[in-house]
Amino acid sequence: MSTPPLFLVPELGDRVLLDGPEGRHAAAVKRIRVGEVVQLSDGRGAVARAEAVVVGKDTVEFAVRSRTEVPAPAVRITLAQALIKGDRAELAVETATEAGVDAIVPWRAARCVAKWEQGPRGEKALAKWRSTVREAAKQARRPWVPAVAEPASTKELAAFAGRVLVLHESAPSVLRAGDLPPSGEVLLVVGPEGGIADEELELLVGAGARVVRLGPEVLRASTAAAVALGAIGALGDRWCDRAHGGPTV
Repeated sequence: MSTPPLFLVPELGDRVLLDGPEGRHAAAVKRIRVGEVVQLSDGRGAVARAEAVVVGKDTVEFAVRSRTEVPAPAVRITLAQALIKGDRAELAVETATEAGVDAIVPWRAARCVAKWEQGPRGEKALAKWRSTVREAAKQARRPWVPAVAEPASTKELAAFAGRVLVLHESAPSVLRAGDLPPSGEVLLVVGPEGGIADEELELLVGAGARVVRLGPEVLRASTAAAVALGAIGALGDRWCDRAHGGPTV
């Protein structure tokens, strides 16, 4: 039996009208019918089991039957993803979202081929990342939709208040459970196709970052984050924490 589809809404009440793009998707694409049960989420941890009671051409009204509050994980992972050229950028943030990342920071690394300039082009690229993350969160049935921040510099990454893990194929040690704190913030840094520049690595390490690798293979910039998040899920308690929601109300 498949998991009911999830739709994102601004707020969860006793009755929820799904309109706009979500409503059209539910009515015209998913073909939700009266009596069908789906999941609704505000993207901030609240998830409801809801039954369709009125279906229009491009709207669906739901009656909420039960509600669950899913707490945020004890260890919160923010991905600093270096800008990647072409469709691989969307692949990187899509798979990272499906793998459970909590937030994403586009990183303007020195060796990035892609450049997000100030103005409409940069805003369009950022909007694409945010749209990709939102759709991936729905696909993965995630109660928390990762926030995508404004692009950051290496200096800004070095000022991160928490554990910083830099993925690098030349690191002397692999990622281990001991690299993860029992709680708090973790910044996972993934470099561009051309690799992390020496001066960037020195700046991050000088600020307290740990440099680790995932194994003997060299991963692409577009897939490294998803593999790392899978390893973190298995090494720590994040998968256990998210296996069950909170109390139903």
